[in-house]
Amino acid sequence: MEKVERRFLIPFANVQLERTQSLLWRSWKRAGLHLHSFLFHKGFVYVLVGFLLGRAFILSEIIPFALPFFGAVWLLKRDKALLAALSLIAGAFTISLELCLLVLSSICIFLLLHKMTSFFIKTDEIKILPFTIFSGLAASRLLYSKLTAGFISTYDLLMTGVEAGLSIILTLIFLQSIPLLSVRKYKQTLRVEEIICLMILLASVMTGLVGISYQNIQAEHVLSRYIVLLLAFTGGAGIGCTVGAVTGLVLSLANVSNLYHMSLLAFSGLLGGLLKEGQKAGASVGLIIGSLLITLYGEGSADVWTTLWESGAAVLLFLLTPKSFTEQLAKHIPGTNEHVLEQQKYVRNIRDITARRVDQFSNVFRALSESFSTFYPEDGEDIERETDLFLSKITGKTCQTCFKKEKCWVNNFDQTYQLMKQVMNETKEKTYANNRRLQKKLHRHCSKANLVVGTIEQEMHFLEANRKLKKQVQESRRLVAEQLLGVAQVMSDFSREMKKEREHHFLQEEQIFYALQNFGLEIGHIDIYSLEKGNVDIEMSIPYCGGHGECEKIIAPMLSDILNEMIIVKNEECAGYPNGFCHVVFGSAKAYKVETGVAHAAKGGGLVSGDSHSMIELGVGKFAIAISDGMGNGERAHFESNETIKLLEKILQSGIDEKIAIKTINSILSLRTTDEIYATLDLSIIDLQSANCKFMKIGSTPSFIKRGNKIIKIESSNLPIGIIDDFEVDIVDEQLKAGDLLIMMSDGIFEGPRHVENYDLWMKRKIKEIETDDPQEIADLIMEEVIRSRSGAIDDDMTVVVARINHNTPKWAAIPVSNFYKSKKIS
Repeated sequence: MEKVERRFLIPFANVQLERTQSLLWRSWKRAGLHLHSFLFHKGFVYVLVGFLLGRAFILSEIIPFALPFFGAVWLLKRDKALLAALSLIAGAFTISLELCLLVLSSICIFLLLHKMTSFFIKTDEIKILPFTIFSGLAASRLLYSKLTAGFISTYDLLMTGVEAGLSIILTLIFLQSIPLLSVRKYKQTLRVEEIICLMILLASVMTGLVGISYQNIQAEHVLSRYIVLLLAFTGGAGIGCTVGAVTGLVLSLANVSNLYHMSLLAFSGLLGGLLKEGQKAGASVGLIIGSLLITLYGEGSADVWTTLWESGAAVLLFLLTPKSFTEQLAKHIPGTNEHVLEQQKYVRNIRDITARRVDQFSNVFRALSESFSTFYPEDGEDIERETDLFLSKITGKTCQTCFKKEKCWVNNFDQTYQLMKQVMNETKEKTYANNRRLQKKLHRHCSKANLVVGTIEQEMHFLEANRKLKKQVQESRRLVAEQLLGVAQVMSDFSREMKKEREHHFLQEEQIFYALQNFGLEIGHIDIYSLEKGNVDIEMSIPYCGGHGECEKIIAPMLSDILNEMIIVKNEECAGYPNGFCHVVFGSAKAYKVETGVAHAAKGGGLVSGDSHSMIELGVGKFAIAISDGMGNGERAHFESNETIKLLEKILQSGIDEKIAIKTINSILSLRTTDEIYATLDLSIIDLQSANCKFMKIGSTPSFIKRGNKIIKIESSNLPIGIIDDFEVDIVDEQLKAGDLLIMMSDGIFEGPRHVENYDLWMKRKIKEIETDDPQEIADLIMEEVIRSRSGAIDDDMTVVVARINHNTPKWAAIPVSNFYKSKKIS
């Protein structure tokens, strides 16, 4: 029984506890929202700030804070101006009635002057605000001196000038800081200038706490140390020291006895920021140590206990501050980890939104591709319906006016239908003229046999044209579907690249860092983005090397040994000054490289050749070689071949598949003109990692691979581009090896030799006889042999491209690291 009770009571207790915690959390959150609404939406923060600024003064008689605050609120938040004015007057009344009247008179004179200046001077209100505040404060101070003393002394003029001058500066500061107290619809990063302006406003507010104390513990001291400690913990030593100096300066102006607080707060903010790594406890210790040292140095041991109590109260407030508040505050301060994470989150959100839009476009293109690729093949019913429609047209033109219509199509329908269908099929197959038996049968059955046969032959031409057009439409739809699918795939790959983030390879980064450090190299930071075989991506910062090439000569070879893969420097940005850091990007070296040579000549030694060629390195680790030969010679042939090559380059560099690229070019060239203009295309794409080569020959001549004494012929049987609307591209795969020579040529070279019956054997023999392995020399020798065989005549455009496949060996070999790191190879 006890076990049963425990089984039910314990979960019930857990549920009650979780429910209670959830209820407390919701209550706390609701209270925070109400407080936030009360302070900012309803404007109570302006009442609080205005009340304290109404009490604030400098050197016991200068009050430069009240009117600048009211002027700034009047200009920026006019609906809260009445609350600000009443709170300023109430704060001044707590000091004295004279100060209250002085604040009230300055506000009234300012409103009068502002109304007059805005009526006579049509300009920006922000530009005239400091001058109206200066005039209003000066007029109220001089009027107060005249009414109280009966005359205006030189001292009154001097103090009025100081007070009015400070009011101009404070107006500009309050115009910067008051918007930071309002509710913003977006998160804003605070600049250093805005932080200083905000701290001057807070320090000015704290001067209103002067005179409020308990057991010799001054309220302004506690609050100022709390704010310095809070900002030092969130912003670091620089922010803490700056805020401490600014706050101490303003407080010392309010009370000369507080002059040493400028040093105390600045030093405490510096120590608190330096010890922030110890969390709140470390920052609190920094404040206590800093305040004690400055107190002992300045005031002696008499005020040590007072300082300790004030610092302790500030620390207590700091420890009671919620972590969520400090994190939210740190997001607005540049340089903090929270701010960096917030910026990264923002960039990541923008990236995700962009990638999502790209995915949506990719899905749209994919859906369009599916809709274009949906075909409805002809089934038996469609063929039967087409036959019925065809025969109905024939009977409408021949049998409709025949006297035997009823006998043929009513009494003998099946026999007539089958006979007409048989004649139609024989006519379609073009065998009716030889089928004597069917002709006799038709003449016995039909009195208008010749008319029927002639009409069937005539309508059959229209039927065949309709079927051909329908087939062309289907082929065009299929081509468009493939092109849309290719675009969708490219966009999908682009979206996937956008979403790829920096991978976390903490262990590998540490291994690389210590391996380089033990070698004697100083490293700033290491970021590993990818360790995939053949796609290594590492970024590193190193001290300025003075242009000695440490990255290429030392670091890259060491990374090659650590990663067991050839690593090279892909990009290097050197520091602009000797003590700076260079930013270097390391990546995988291609396993192979291609060295090319080309020779070409126009017909008759002219300047314009109908052949065009291109050798481009694609961004996906591939190398493409292309030769296009336009039909004929001259400018038109050059235009066709050049357009083919340019289209091919653009489409291949976009990442679209080779087959789709060639079909796209074919459709463009076939639709662009009605003339019988076409071009051949000889395309080879070499994978620089595996040396695998894809050959796509569209109406082009064979290519040859020389491997030692062995000659390999590459050919296929595709029609030239632009002749037919649709064709299948035959791809020939060939695995190349280091040292192989690839020779590609146009028909002017292959079919150029005179008095040669077998061009294949002649070209193989000439390539085999060549002893050099330099691509340019081979191209020149082949061109020279062909021209010599024709007695120096150039009867056609000639182009030959030679490529040699070599292992890609970097200039600097791998440098082995210690056995400790060899035993822990990075994968």
